[in-house]
Amino acid sequence: MTSPSTHGPDPVGSASPSPAQWKAILAPYQRPDSWRSVIQLLNTAVPFAALWAVMAILVDRAYWVTLLLSLPAAMLLVRMFIFQHDCGHGSFFKSRRANNVIGGIIGVMTLVPYGYWRKTHAVHHAGSGNLDMRTFGDIDTLTVREYLKLSPSKRRHYRLYRHPLVMLGIGPLFQFVFKHRWPADLPRSWQREWASIHRTNLALLAVLLIAAFTIGLERFFLVQAPITILAGTIGVFLFYVQHQYEDTYWRYRDRWDYFEAALYGSSHLVLPTPLQWCTANIGLHHVHHMNSRIPNHQLQKCFDDNPELHRVTQLSLWQSVSTLRLTLWDEDSAQLIGFRELEARRDAVSDSPVVDPPKQEAIPKSWR
Repeated sequence: MTSPSTHGPDPVGSASPSPAQWKAILAPYQRPDSWRSVIQLLNTAVPFAALWAVMAILVDRAYWVTLLLSLPAAMLLVRMFIFQHDCGHGSFFKSRRANNVIGGIIGVMTLVPYGYWRKTHAVHHAGSGNLDMRTFGDIDTLTVREYLKLSPSKRRHYRLYRHPLVMLGIGPLFQFVFKHRWPADLPRSWQREWASIHRTNLALLAVLLIAAFTIGLERFFLVQAPITILAGTIGVFLFYVQHQYEDTYWRYRDRWDYFEAALYGSSHLVLPTPLQWCTANIGLHHVHHMNSRIPNHQLQKCFDDNPELHRVTQLSLWQSVSTLRLTLWDEDSAQLIGFRELEARRDAVSDSPVVDPPKQEAIPKSWR
């Protein structure tokens, strides 16, 4: 899974910079460049609009070409989402207002309400790799002992939830098209986030009305539906492989460390140059988690300049696909394992001393 030069969590005997040293190392790279961000928007939004127009023209003439073009259009939409992501972290523009306005507009395109996502994603960053904070913004991951304590019906439910066809097929469609319209698990006290959801829904309604009176809803959906489905699948896959790999990092709060979780619980997905451009360097996810104020265009430079950031889990595109079988955190070996490995270890798990005893209150609410 890892290259010979990389490490998993808690490398024994390694000298890691202190939190203060990390902050000093990363600070020079966290300056937004507004003009560069404008250029990024133009070199992404303009090709996306052009592709969309061509796809709409070809719906009646050669729909198979429309479907083929939906893949590059989806990749451009993923890139737009990374810009929305940077806006949420305040790293795309220097102006907070510009970040919020552009982030909100892109949120209509991606079907992700900007304010809602910004808040839940901040929760993810604050507790990534923390077994006591498996709440918003994460893919539910149970420990082996938590899973074994589930009822048979909940085990089947968890297996279904973690199945690749659900994770990358039904899941993204449900998440982006339906859940983001009305996230029932969001506290009602989060009024600004609910306002963001309502604004996005109203904007989407306006888009549908405009489409209905111009090109027609049928043509609109024939173009947009495959783009949305593909972009959602690609986006969820990217998020999955950023934290779900064999030697990732999970600890309970008393042993959890922010910088260790960022460095050893976030992967470096090594992509071909065109795909790295389409995903706006988000494959350097450990650098992003070390300091989320670093703009996407500075992540590669930060990585190249600092050897301290090289000792992490690197995944190739092919290796990242193999991580889809990993479903449970094994407390004893400190590794993610799959259901097949669990069957082989079941007796050993029941007989072994408990390294991290399960906490009922730490289990994600859906699985209690």
